[in-house]
Amino acid sequence: MPRQNPAARRQLTLLIAAAGIAAAVLAATLLPVPYVILSPGPTLNTLGSRGDGKPLIEISGHRTYPTNGHLNMVTVSYQGGPSDGFNLFTALQAWLSPHEAVVPEQELFGTNLTQQQVTRQDTQQMVGSQEQAQAAALCQLGIGFDVLDTIVQIEPGAPAAGVLKTGDVITAVDGKKLTCRADAGTLIRARKPGAPVLLTVDRHGVTHQFRMKTTDDKGNAVVGVGVSETYKFPFPVKIDIGNIGGPSAGLMFALGIMDKLTPGGLTGGRFIAGTGEISANGAVSPIGGIQQKLAGARAAGATVFLTPAANCPDTKGAVPQGMRLIKVSTLAGAVRALKALHTGGSVPSC
Repeated sequence: MPRQNPAARRQLTLLIAAAGIAAAVLAATLLPVPYVILSPGPTLNTLGSRGDGKPLIEISGHRTYPTNGHLNMVTVSYQGGPSDGFNLFTALQAWLSPHEAVVPEQELFGTNLTQQQVTRQDTQQMVGSQEQAQAAALCQLGIGFDVLDTIVQIEPGAPAAGVLKTGDVITAVDGKKLTCRADAGTLIRARKPGAPVLLTVDRHGVTHQFRMKTTDDKGNAVVGVGVSETYKFPFPVKIDIGNIGGPSAGLMFALGIMDKLTPGGLTGGRFIAGTGEISANGAVSPIGGIQQKLAGARAAGATVFLTPAANCPDTKGAVPQGMRLIKVSTLAGAVRALKALHTGGSVPSC
């Protein structure tokens, strides 16, 4: 039996290996990977102006006061997605960068959302964030406004079924008017499951009252409705930041509104940045991309960063040199911390 020359065999093996490597490199170059790259995005001063010279936050119909310093909102930019993929080499380059993160695509887009749907969702969240920020700011300042809980869903078989209708607006619970600190759900849950509740409802401009027995949902008293909460403010606040989306600028919007509505100033002339989703009652919730936001804020000049308490563990090892983190869980706490910072008092830190 003829034998193959060892040198020829080695050459064939090398050719096959080279072809495999070439195919792998080609695939890594051409085929997109299911990941998204997060990087520091733009940062805007909520006390400042837009490119056209108009204030980023415009308040009319109420007295305002001069402000100084910065209360900057921060953002995260992303590359990738269902219609904007990148290759493995781009992902590896971002992974090696200290200020970028590579995360699975489904973290941003879920399992079935398109890029357009995510953009639309982000835009809706930004609109809601601005409304929540105005509610939180006015609530903190004691400026009254109407809270409207409109029924958008009724669970079949629930106490509200057959009694309430979608489109009904709950205006009071047990005679207590809804407020920024006590919405319909909060007031209904302030009883033992099974206890009765009296709801005052606006139905097409006519006021009705309905009494019903609550039921138990994981230990909470409920009547089985889903609501959409909106507000009727005594004066307009306009916030214009272009095409930036998402809910995470709520805290900084609220602080910017408060600073403009009160004398004295909150910053003490400092460059302060921060992030956090805000609720009408002033609660501050955690957000994503905190490490990229810290880097973006420091690059812009911030020396103080307001950080949602629940995000503090995520900042470990990612705090830029020259930046001080202040831990916040409520709007009131953020205001106290800024005032303490100005007077040399102690402030909570991560």
